[in-house]
This record gives sequence, C-alpha cells and structure tokens, in this order.
Amino acid sequence: MPYSVAVVVGSLRKDSFNRKVANTFIKVAPPTLTPEIVEIAELTFFNQDIEGNPPASWVAFKNKIKAADGVLFVTPEYNRSMPGVLKNAIDVASRPYGQSAWEGKPAGIISGSIGAVGGFGANHHLRQSLTYLNMPAMQQPEAYLGSLGECVDANGELIDRTRQFLVKFAEAFAVWVAQHAKK
Repeated sequence: MPYSVAVVVGSLRKDSFNRKVANTFIKVAPPTLTPEIVEIAELTFFNQDIEGNPPASWVAFKNKIKAADGVLFVTPEYNRSMPGVLKNAIDVASRPYGQSAWEGKPAGIISGSIGAVGGFGANHHLRQSLTYLNMPAMQQPEAYLGSLGECVDANGELIDRTRQFLVKFAEAFAVWVAQHAKK
C-alpha cells in the first residue's frame, strides 16, 4: 500500500514556481507514494483565542495532515525565511499544545527561489520548526532550487535537468518515508 504524502506549498500564487515544483514532484513520485497538495490559502491566522472552537478550515487542514504518512514542504524564500502563510499553517496544525498533527511525520523540504541561493534561509528556518515538531526531516539529498525562473520552459513546465533532480529527490524521499512512517 502506498504512503500518502501531504504536499504543503508555501506560496499562494496560482502559477508560482514552487507550485510547479510541487506538481512535478507529484507527477514523478514513485508508485510507493501518493502525494497530494494540501492547500493553505483558506487558513485564517492562528489565534489562540479561537483555538477551542477552531474554524472549519483549521479542522479540515489538520485532519488532512493527520491522515498523511509523510509531509513534503515546497517553499519559496521571503526575506531569508519561510513565508508567513507557511508558518501559519504549521502553527494551525500544531495546536492545541500536545495535539500536533505533525508529530512524528517524516518530512522533506524543497526550497526554491528566483535567486541563486535557492531558498537556503527558508529551508533552514523550516528545519528549525520541524525539529521542535518532532518531524524527522530528510537530510540528503538537499533541495535548494536556485534561479527557478530559468528552470521553466516556454510552456510553463520544468526543464529536464530540474525534473531529473526531482525524480532523484522523490526516490530518496520515498525511502525516507518508508523508513520513518508510522504504519
């Protein structure tokens, strides 16, 4: 039985480069994984005052994360860190305290930017949060996709070099999930 993977994209832009990366990952993932994007756009800001009576968007998101065997984060870098919408999603699914949906889920991170550094800051800030959330994060291969604007062809598809990197990353991630998922 394949492992389900929640793919959380840290960009809300419909045609973002990181969403293209996530969609390509879904296409090239080995048959041992069933990845699916779990949307974060509808999540209201985390507010502890409403934690006891959470909005439906929080409940639905948290349930999708709980149901997944693993999580892949695909994120841009904003101001040398992860986007606020991604941090909000992490906070929403981690609360109330002691009831985190993230607990023990094997994780992978692909960060990307139009700059040369490939989202290094976002990747490592996200790793700090995953450590606290007790999510074993895959170490190798690292996935910092730089110059993403140059990695897309005229049809909006990722070029072959980038696609082939994602194939190798997906194969390694499948092994990681199989080793760490709680089935």
